[in-house]
Amino acid sequence: MIRPDLSLPIPENIDAAHFIGIGGSGMSGLARMFLERGIRVSGSDRADSQALRELADLGATVYVGHDAANLADDVDTVVHTGAIWPENPEFVLAKERGLHVIHRSQALYWLIGGRRLVSVAGAHGKTTSTGMIVTALRDLGVAPTFVNGGVIAQLGVSSGTGDDDLFVIEADESDGTFLLYDTSIALITNVDPDHLDHWGTRDAFYAAFARFANEAREAVVISSDDAGARRVATELTHPNIVTFGEAADATVRLTDIVTDGPVSFRLTHDGDTVEAQLPVPGAHNAINAAGAVAVLLTLGHELEPAVRAVEGFAGTVRRFELHGVQRGVSVFDDYAHHPTEVAAALSAARTVVGDGRIIAIQQPHTYSRTQEMYREFAEVLERYADHTVMLDVYGAREDPVPGVTGELVSGAFGDASHVAYVPDWQAAADYTATVARDGDYVITLGCGDVYRIIPQVLEALSRTTPGE
Repeated sequence: MIRPDLSLPIPENIDAAHFIGIGGSGMSGLARMFLERGIRVSGSDRADSQALRELADLGATVYVGHDAANLADDVDTVVHTGAIWPENPEFVLAKERGLHVIHRSQALYWLIGGRRLVSVAGAHGKTTSTGMIVTALRDLGVAPTFVNGGVIAQLGVSSGTGDDDLFVIEADESDGTFLLYDTSIALITNVDPDHLDHWGTRDAFYAAFARFANEAREAVVISSDDAGARRVATELTHPNIVTFGEAADATVRLTDIVTDGPVSFRLTHDGDTVEAQLPVPGAHNAINAAGAVAVLLTLGHELEPAVRAVEGFAGTVRRFELHGVQRGVSVFDDYAHHPTEVAAALSAARTVVGDGRIIAIQQPHTYSRTQEMYREFAEVLERYADHTVMLDVYGAREDPVPGVTGELVSGAFGDASHVAYVPDWQAAADYTATVARDGDYVITLGCGDVYRIIPQVLEALSRTTPGE
């Protein structure tokens, strides 16, 4: 893993950029915007993907696998993620050549270029909230430039260039890069301590969010309900704080949440109340919508049109996304990779599954998080899923830690009959197919590559009957 060195200079002009790890949702979005600026783009990733093929269609030169030969002679700037290793041959060669080598957050900073910035931060709900704000603004006649951490379903992209001065981003707190940007309006969805491998302590994590909020030029929009957000609020000195949530004193108050199917609720602001319903399920999405509406109000829009615009949000890719149905079993995918997110995803599924059961296929993400939170993962999976199939850890940027596997999580279940540790993917797909029956939901969970098991699950369902 490479920690971002935000002190490195950002070039004024970029003619040819090479992206190491170009296939990721955030990196592919940045590469797309560089292409829209007329910049020559190349990039590599360790595996082929739809994102690589789409970028190639747009004119990028893409490579599968990392090799020094991928770095063309005309490249002047190399953009990298924190997930690569210092020994990456393209990274090493870029350093040897004396090229500008910048972290993806610095590339985003370069793209923003001083425009009025809405930054969405928080441990959970960032991608959905950013998507809600972007699609609502477009519905309201505003064309912002945006970079999101996931593909916005109705737009089919994770980034786009608009003709308005407004720029909307999902700001990443995991490595501190959300402090790099010159934010005008800061939205904090929640502050659930995570990424302590970077921050070290919970106090440092809270302090970073307080700094992020206090440095916002215009306003801070922050949850009134989340315990971590309330703690951060005690450290805020900002003159313009807007709160949202179910608290009685919230600036934008959320009430009457109904989760029986698509979530419905009421939002009240300054004495006016508007009823709303989203096409996506889950109380957490009502909370995300309240935060998005609060941002729109801060930008000068009225309550009624703001709510109607947010209602049009159709979701983001890898957030409770249906991939197929076989013999009555619906197979979904969700990006949830923290116990709080897993609980939210499975709770949302429970509101729409009816009499069916929920079968979770969980891929723990990173060894450090799994080691720290394996009991919490086991608790929420056992509480909210009817059965769990546990895969092994997706290490991402980390080296393996002895004893930290998916079995660490499965072993923490109170009732072992509710979980099966099946590290082999084909065996896991076959096992899932024997457990699932008509009306059930199968949901893959994790922000690694767990979604790649879905074709195997659907194929296993097509040739297997329950109990085989």
